[in-house]
Amino acid sequence: MSIEELLAARLRPAFDQVAGGSADPAVRRSQHADYQADGALALARGLGRAPREVAAEVVARADLAGLADLEVVGPGFINITVQTSALHSLLLQMYADSRHGVPAVPSPQTVIVDYSGPNVAKEMHVGHLRSTVIGDAIVRLLEFQGHHVTRVNHLGDWGTPFGMLIEHLLDIGEQEAAHELSVGDLTGFYQAARQKFDGDPDFKRRAQLRVVALQTGDATTRRLWRLLVDESEKYFLSVYSTLDVTLSAADFHGESSYNDELADVVDELSALGLLRESDGALCAFPAGFTGRDGAPMPVIVRKEDGGYNYSATDLAALRRRCRAYDRAVYVVGTPQKQHFAMVFAVGEAAGWVRPGQVEHVAFGSILGADGKMLKTRAGDSVKLSALLDEAVARAAVLAGSEDVAHAVGIGAVKYADLSADRVKDYVFAWDRALSLTGDSGAYLQYAYARIQSLLAKGGEYTPGFSLASPAERALALQLLGFPAAVAAAADALQPHRLTGYLQALGSAYTTFYETCPVLRAPSADIRDGRLGLADLTGRVLTLGLSLLGIRTPTPL
Repeated sequence: MSIEELLAARLRPAFDQVAGGSADPAVRRSQHADYQADGALALARGLGRAPREVAAEVVARADLAGLADLEVVGPGFINITVQTSALHSLLLQMYADSRHGVPAVPSPQTVIVDYSGPNVAKEMHVGHLRSTVIGDAIVRLLEFQGHHVTRVNHLGDWGTPFGMLIEHLLDIGEQEAAHELSVGDLTGFYQAARQKFDGDPDFKRRAQLRVVALQTGDATTRRLWRLLVDESEKYFLSVYSTLDVTLSAADFHGESSYNDELADVVDELSALGLLRESDGALCAFPAGFTGRDGAPMPVIVRKEDGGYNYSATDLAALRRRCRAYDRAVYVVGTPQKQHFAMVFAVGEAAGWVRPGQVEHVAFGSILGADGKMLKTRAGDSVKLSALLDEAVARAAVLAGSEDVAHAVGIGAVKYADLSADRVKDYVFAWDRALSLTGDSGAYLQYAYARIQSLLAKGGEYTPGFSLASPAERALALQLLGFPAAVAAAADALQPHRLTGYLQALGSAYTTFYETCPVLRAPSADIRDGRLGLADLTGRVLTLGLSLLGIRTPTPL
């Protein structure tokens, strides 16, 4: 239980007595006290009484003995000052708990999280970064809460482009193709196939026939397709390893894995009366979606030629997931917002989706300094592997070893992404990402490294906490806010709520360190107490960053 929840729980009986029913104390952090309860204002409106009078009655009835002192201020706010003895006790509990006060959820769910989703035979570019790191942070947060999480990497591994890719593979030979793909030259391989498809009518005809062979299960075609997929997956896994994300080979579930279910999806939707023919295609028309002309917008489930597109695949995936999991989370960019809203609406109409069971975790784009989509000087998409290599190279200037350079560089890229409100675009800048003094992963890693250096110099100490000065007290209160920050980030699926907390913690620690001598404290007790605050700060920093997928190396 977080300290906010503890204070609310102790205040709630008094609020309920005054209300004659249930009432929310509305406890929050305050600039004017440790915490503030705002619930008397809303309660007063319902009772038709003066807010200050209601707040005074709540304070008179409340029993917070041994925890906090209360004071009515302003029009009816209740200032809450946590007693020093209570702070000390709560910090000791947090120190002794490996989860640092974060409880496991009482009723864990089975959750499937769909994220990353690159395309076979195409290199991952910077546009894949957000889905991959946001999705991985969400998985880590939900798992830490105790939910049973399944990762799924929905690869683009099916459809008409594979006809031209397989034909190009045959043209250059299997060994040469495997070599190109194994060294990560997926873009060159794809572009060469595309160029032949667009410029060679004979190649185009062969590619179109190859698509038919692929879809009808021709053994040779399927084997060559599998070669493309396998080599691409090896490349994807190398990127994931560099990026320190938890996706593995077992998490690959491409569009092809739903192929055998597509006809059954059409049959089921047809039987429910949800499909009708439009220009030769079978379409669903979910309620509430219209085009600019006011006409209903279709979800094409089966094309005019009898083939299926990604909408059919997404519907098959949705049906399978909703039947097997309590909750399905899709970490996909904002441009796909309408598509998923329509697919989910069809799933609801079919009875597959329960209220609140599915969620599209949308996110904005990464921009360059010019405010436009991040591109190379030549105007091409920035390769993700190139961005990560540059991050490590730049971090090497700050770091003392290769391992530390990797942790700092990759941490800088991930923190820059996760610290932005995911629904918004953000500007990526190297100077800010690797800053040791600003809102950055490197700043927090540097704070952690300084703490470990301090603890090494301090040697053994008796666990305890010095809370005599304002800076010590401010750091203590910030530490106790960790459980609430984790809950807020996990519940809203918004990692930036945790990065914001960690940044505030780092700032509170810096103020404490600059104003409160630790190794030269005036007494052994105060020295031990300050070492305890530093130690707990380091532990919370490393746990908090790990929930974001960022490592905390000791030397920096």
